[in-house]
Amino acid sequence: MKQSSLLWNYGVVSPTILAAILGVGVSAIATEVDSAQTTASIAVPANPDNETFAPPTLIAQLPNQSGDSSDEILEQINHYSNETNALDQVTNVSQLRDVSPGDWAYEALRSLVERYGCIAGYPDGTYRGNRAMTRYEFAAGLNACLQQIERLIAGTDGVDEGDLETLQRLIQEFEAELATLGARVDNLEGRVAFLEDNQFSTTTKLSGEVIFGLAGVAAGEDANGNDIDNVTIFGHRTRLELNTSFTGEDVLRTRLQAEGLGSLTEQTITPEGDLFFAGATDSDVVIDALLYDFPLGENTRVVIDANAGASDDFASTVNPFLDGDGASGALSRFGTRHSIYYYLDGAGIGINHAFGDKLELSVGYLASEAADPGEDNGIFNGPYGALAQILFKPTDKLDIGLTYIHAYNRDTDTGSRRSNFRSFTEDEDVLGNAVPTSSNSYGVEVSWRLSDRFALGGWAGYTKTTTLSTLGGQIDRGDLDIWNWAVSLAFPDLGKEGSVAGILVGMEPKVTDSSVNLPGFSTEDDDTSLHIEAFYQYQLTDNIAITPGIIWLTAPDHDSDNKDIVIGAIRTTFSF
Repeated sequence: MKQSSLLWNYGVVSPTILAAILGVGVSAIATEVDSAQTTASIAVPANPDNETFAPPTLIAQLPNQSGDSSDEILEQINHYSNETNALDQVTNVSQLRDVSPGDWAYEALRSLVERYGCIAGYPDGTYRGNRAMTRYEFAAGLNACLQQIERLIAGTDGVDEGDLETLQRLIQEFEAELATLGARVDNLEGRVAFLEDNQFSTTTKLSGEVIFGLAGVAAGEDANGNDIDNVTIFGHRTRLELNTSFTGEDVLRTRLQAEGLGSLTEQTITPEGDLFFAGATDSDVVIDALLYDFPLGENTRVVIDANAGASDDFASTVNPFLDGDGASGALSRFGTRHSIYYYLDGAGIGINHAFGDKLELSVGYLASEAADPGEDNGIFNGPYGALAQILFKPTDKLDIGLTYIHAYNRDTDTGSRRSNFRSFTEDEDVLGNAVPTSSNSYGVEVSWRLSDRFALGGWAGYTKTTTLSTLGGQIDRGDLDIWNWAVSLAFPDLGKEGSVAGILVGMEPKVTDSSVNLPGFSTEDDDTSLHIEAFYQYQLTDNIAITPGIIWLTAPDHDSDNKDIVIGAIRTTFSF
């Protein structure tokens, strides 16, 4: 006999029994897996694919004994654990607020409640009688109802003999499912026990990331017509990160980093085209990031940065497919995020507050020399940046950011040398001293996912930088107007799920107007350089990605006397 017709016949013979089985299918799972609940997973907030405040889940590795992956098994634990949040035993059918006397199964449910006490609801007081269920849920519900009937038999009330016969036939038909469900629960209990005995820590997750970078200048000439040294470099950026959670909603992040890949700026004579993952070459291990991220109420998160903080610790950079903090997405600093975000780094505090699903406000203050007690340093007297940003989310696929940043004695290390006026004047050939500066930056950022396989993004920004001293008359106090913009195209899951291709065209920061007088040197960029970048990040495995890319700079340093520069790079990212 087919199972569907058999179940129908059972329903005709005994609607009470059929409703019992259908009614308790979901909630009875709690009975089967209650003992499997554990603290096997530790929720810790983090910063994946630029979702800054969504807390990731720490799941330790378990031995695979049944062919399922550990993640799938632990997902089942979480699923079953969620089901255990049902109401206590319903004693009156009126407790189920979505069940009314006009429902076709009302009498059956009422009978089950009053005669057998075999019905439970959801935490919100609903029964959800139209919800579909799996055969495993059906088997679990049947088993729970049988246990209730066994208790009744052992008591004094007794059970209808016809109902017992029907249940016996159902037991025989679903014997295999019941046995399988029991075996799966036993397997889960064994894996949870193994996790508890072998986990790294009950509060801390260890993760790592290693970048191997190969890069070089393929072509280019300086203003004197000399070929740029096209030495190829190969190095790494290595990170080990400890994320510790004390409440399940907070995170103390300690990141160790060693850099062994130098910047190409010496060859290209301009910060334009510099790689995001390049830095020092000594491979010394340092504490690169140290922060504490915690909730304040339901909609607010607070981030306290003690070292190497950045704007993306507490604010979205509105560039989800290209901003991978150097490990994924764009290869260059300019392509990774809007240049004005680089006016912030160091130690300080950031706050993000969500006004529902459509609006976020982020504010923060970071000082790059906060720990230095020397003159003109410290958290308030030294270089700093302060950010305020409003993020609009009209739809799930469109993000629009409006950003304001005030900075003191800070540069972005993108764009022309003139746009980085403070560090540029440290050049001994120009002056030999850094000029104190104050800047105000305004930016708009957009990310629009037009489809699952195509996204349009970009930004535009304006910075007004003011010099604050004349340094003995050598430099007249004045202002610089600095502009930058970019348009990007991203193609998620191109070729393989998890892969992404990207194209970006933009103008790195350029001084369009200047009232600063620097003896023997123009402080204004007369020409326009374009930054053209293309990359393809191929996700070889879940933990290995290979990203070849090319960066083309026209009129480098916004100077048409400089010949175009082409930079090639291959980045391989290992994560664990």
